[in-house]
Amino acid sequence: MNLCKIFIAVATFFTISTATLLIASTPSSGTDGSVEWKQLNSIQIPAKAIDFVYSLDGKYAFVLMQDQRVLIYDQKGNLQGSIPVGAGVSAIDIAPQGQLLYLIDTEKNLTSTLAINFIVNIVTSDSAYKGNIDAPVTIVVFSDFQ
Repeated sequence: MNLCKIFIAVATFFTISTATLLIASTPSSGTDGSVEWKQLNSIQIPAKAIDFVYSLDGKYAFVLMQDQRVLIYDQKGNLQGSIPVGAGVSAIDIAPQGQLLYLIDTEKNLTSTLAINFIVNIVTSDSAYKGNIDAPVTIVVFSDFQ
């Protein structure tokens, strides 16, 4: 019984994390033997992609493009930004919590690690405040708290 539950959880994760890799010429759903698939999402990219990685929380897709940049999309397919990379970068990976992006440059035999932070605008115009309205604010997030 427990083995079945684990298999279903793994199968569900695999389906969610890989479904966006399906391209337009792939059928949106189907079966073959004991494998079944259904397209959940797709992202239209502007040029040829070299590599692709999805954050484990499913919030962001990172696409290494042939024109030496990494495009970052949110789960709705909206472009969040791009990061320029060297011409020799041929593969990417991401840390489990999505805070680091790893680049592999095969021309220079070099790996690089980039810290990734997302800027979020918070509307505070109707919020109560105390003190100077233009005072700087620092928000600290402890993401590894257990």
